[in-house]
Amino acid sequence: MRESMKMTEPETSTVQPHQERHRRPPEIEHCPDLPPASTRQAKLIVVVVLSVLLFAGAIAMVDRVLERQALAKETEKNSVPSVVAVHPVAEPPEEQLLLPGTLQAYEESPIYARTSGYVRRWFKDIGSRVKQGELLAQIDTPELDQELSQARAARQQVQAQLQLAQISSQRWENLRKSDSVSQQEADQQTSGYQQSQANLAAADANVRRLEQLESFKNVYAPFSGVVTRRNVDPGVLINAGAGGREMFDVAKVDTLRVYVDVPQTYSLAVKTGTKATITLQEIPGEKFAGQVTRTANAIDPVTRTLRTEVDVPNAQGQLLPGSFGQVHFDVASYTPEARKVTVPVNAMLFRAEGPRVAVVGNDNKVQLRPITIGRDYGSALEVVSGLSAEDRVIINPSDSLEDGQQVNVAASNPGELKK
Repeated sequence: MRESMKMTEPETSTVQPHQERHRRPPEIEHCPDLPPASTRQAKLIVVVVLSVLLFAGAIAMVDRVLERQALAKETEKNSVPSVVAVHPVAEPPEEQLLLPGTLQAYEESPIYARTSGYVRRWFKDIGSRVKQGELLAQIDTPELDQELSQARAARQQVQAQLQLAQISSQRWENLRKSDSVSQQEADQQTSGYQQSQANLAAADANVRRLEQLESFKNVYAPFSGVVTRRNVDPGVLINAGAGGREMFDVAKVDTLRVYVDVPQTYSLAVKTGTKATITLQEIPGEKFAGQVTRTANAIDPVTRTLRTEVDVPNAQGQLLPGSFGQVHFDVASYTPEARKVTVPVNAMLFRAEGPRVAVVGNDNKVQLRPITIGRDYGSALEVVSGLSAEDRVIINPSDSLEDGQQVNVAASNPGELKK
């Protein structure tokens, strides 16, 4: 019975939950006592710890020094301006100089009347080809005809007086030999004869003058060419001289002159004998060969150009005087050792000393180089001297750039420039 009761007690203890609160806590087991470390081990541990601390401190110091150096380099780098540079573009050596020109007749003459009168008839109209000495028009001069008749009559009177004076002079000379007349009387007769000779010479000159004016009634072509203008009709009153009405214009067109104003930059390239080609818009694809025959040998101080004449053969008459054309000069052999280059417009620096460009050297230092500007292409400029294709030119340079200043080249794009 007791055993059964003992067997049942644990079951009843599990059934009653409030009895669990009064359980006894488990006992804590103590670590076993270790023997103390030796002195040698302790020193080794201290040395290792100190080494680790020293190494960590050294690394920290090195990191700080590197950070300071990097900061100093970055600060120095930021203090140097950065620029963008390009290489100038070299122009092709077979370059041709293209300039506008005006075609003019090799010889052109306005024809005026040398005598006054009325136009009787004209024989050549505009566009007519004439030869030298060919009759162009006739002028009716009734007043001149009367003057010529009067002059011839006066000449006959003077000639009769001359004959009488000659006879009288000879007679008085014979009388003087016999002392029939005085020497004074003989001299007077001789002087009268000489005066009559002078009067006859004057009368002859007047007749010749009127005869020459009479010959001007016929208007002739001064040279072979074409009539480009006719300003008269039959019955029109013409006054003699340049103050009167211009009758005709005659032009020699078998060879034409083309006058071109060459810029001063190319004045040394265009010389007598330089080949040239003329093209006209109304004759596409056709080229007319010519050459420079003469230049003014002086630069116009207003336009800074050299007046140049190019002669062009025009045997077929395709070219018309007064036309506008383009003249191509072959200047391929001009200064081959100094090739011209092209730079962007935004590479220019305009200083008081003249135009400059900022060039970056191999040491990344700025050189403010003077240049000579040629043609203006709008977005680019031709540089005649002062640059080469190997130079590096700064784009959009700052006005504060100075000669010898250190810069950083951010980019270099050779060959990107286009005209």
